[in-house]
Amino acid sequence: MAALSAGADHANDHVIDLASTSVRKLNAELHAPTATRYRVLSPRGAHAVAVGIDDDLHVHVEGDVGYYCGGMNQGGHIVVDGMAGPGLAENMMSGTVRVRGDASQGAGATARGGLLVIEGRASMRCGISMKGVDVVVGGDVGPMSAFMAQAGRLVVCGDAGDGLGDSIYEARIYVRGKVGTLGADCVEKQMRDEHRDELAELLRSAGVDHDPSEFRRYGSARTLYHFTSEHSGSY
Repeated sequence: MAALSAGADHANDHVIDLASTSVRKLNAELHAPTATRYRVLSPRGAHAVAVGIDDDLHVHVEGDVGYYCGGMNQGGHIVVDGMAGPGLAENMMSGTVRVRGDASQGAGATARGGLLVIEGRASMRCGISMKGVDVVVGGDVGPMSAFMAQAGRLVVCGDAGDGLGDSIYEARIYVRGKVGTLGADCVEKQMRDEHRDELAELLRSAGVDHDPSEFRRYGSARTLYHFTSEHSGSY
């Protein structure tokens, strides 16, 4: 996968080493930035790294991060050279977040916009309740991914676990590999030219080199939109 620009050149980066600086001080700097490019060293699985960014900043984190990295991002461009814990890019509004390793559960949860790229695998509930974000996963996703997904697109370049798209609304799911089982009200849908074009643009944006024709599309059957007594056993 292609790198985002945050990792292209470190010569002018403002360096913050979490071995000697707290995450609180890091985030305070990112909330009132004195630079536009940051290089974060020694994260060592720290939680809440680079949360709440509200500017066009480039942040390159060199190492693994814990919970909620990149949460509430609005306009920032974050690259993590490592693994990410639960809640990656939770409630992201805009900008980009890229993880060059695997991500734990709940990646992109409730996110409303922007682009989240996970170059490795994502655990369960990837894209849970997503509300407009685009999520591209280079490997597999775990069970119950895109659970209650309302809007946005989830692209899975590997396999998807059981319960994919359970109780999905109007989000779109594209899967290149196998799907364990589909969740309630999620069905396979026709892949038309407009969807192949949409997917091709998403793959380009994420720096992924796959043929859109290799993917299948999934979405809502729209049978759970309204309660009916004869279908009460399905709720």
